[in-house]
Amino acid sequence: MDSYINKLNFDFQTNQLILKSISFIDSFKGKWNIVESKENIFLKELRKIATIESIGSSTRIEGAQLTNEEIKQLLENVKITELKSRDEQEVVGYYDVLEIIYENYENISISKNYIQQLHQSLLKYSTKDDRHRGVYKNLSNKVVANYPDGTQRVIFNTTEPHLVESEMNHLIEWTNDQLNLKAIHPLIVVGLFIYEFLSIHPFQDGNGRLSRLLTNLLLLKNNYLFIQYVSFENLIEQKKKTYYEALMDGQKDRNSEKEKIDKWMLFFLQSIEALIHRLEQKYDVFKTKGGYLNERQKRIKEFISSNQPIKLSDLVISMPDISVNTLKKDLQYMKAEQIIESVGKNKGTVYVLKDS
Repeated sequence: MDSYINKLNFDFQTNQLILKSISFIDSFKGKWNIVESKENIFLKELRKIATIESIGSSTRIEGAQLTNEEIKQLLENVKITELKSRDEQEVVGYYDVLEIIYENYENISISKNYIQQLHQSLLKYSTKDDRHRGVYKNLSNKVVANYPDGTQRVIFNTTEPHLVESEMNHLIEWTNDQLNLKAIHPLIVVGLFIYEFLSIHPFQDGNGRLSRLLTNLLLLKNNYLFIQYVSFENLIEQKKKTYYEALMDGQKDRNSEKEKIDKWMLFFLQSIEALIHRLEQKYDVFKTKGGYLNERQKRIKEFISSNQPIKLSDLVISMPDISVNTLKKDLQYMKAEQIIESVGKNKGTVYVLKDS
């Protein structure tokens, strides 16, 4: 039996839980991709928030100390020549790779070359990583977790350097084959890829951060577009103990017939479910609060709410400090964003708030 398939040979109860999670995730995926196709401004704001959360959480998991607010300020005023601290270097590197993935995921293949290129970009500002940036490790390493008391503890051993190339080639080939064949659900394939990548730990440093970036890449490539708008990394930071325990449960039997990744697979899929619930809540808040409107547009919305239905001429009289052309553009924008709707044509057009 294929060694990877053997790791997926779960019991009946686990399979039922997995099927339930996949059904929920795929149902949401279909609904969300309709929202995505409209490209409204809520999504831009949600992605900005998720990006900061992802960078902050993923770097803090590995020991960085910067808060989300400090990261936001850094990225707004970043000058590469002034990245003096390791934390700053890691943050900007993570941001660069995340943006590369968001903008180019369709064209980034799962291959040795691309994985090494992403690793090189991730560490390109880290001066202490010059020697091993973008190449597989040549020294043994271990998975080490940072604990709240400031200590570091070994979680599990990893693949020895002389075996990394062959194990990574096998993993990459298997993953691409399965995603093309579609015999195994892509979420299962992605979950196994991340587990194996972390178990191999192919680079001297940056494996944890790169694994989370590759999670985003693989989900996007398989049309789980919602992952851009909610932070997987933030959830892992909050559930770090459970995250490591799920990995360790499979690792305890590494390279034996008994190695199973049921705990990890459930953690992975149920984490995506939790992310969906978060995203739904955040999206609803954005639509309700109207945080995407500038101050002028908020005035217009408030006027419509108090006086609907209204005509353009009503706005012109009520807001003499704003030109008619600006008011027209604001109404068009608010209509496109599905905040208001119109009835009638030309001068007879009236505007009302759209039911949420």
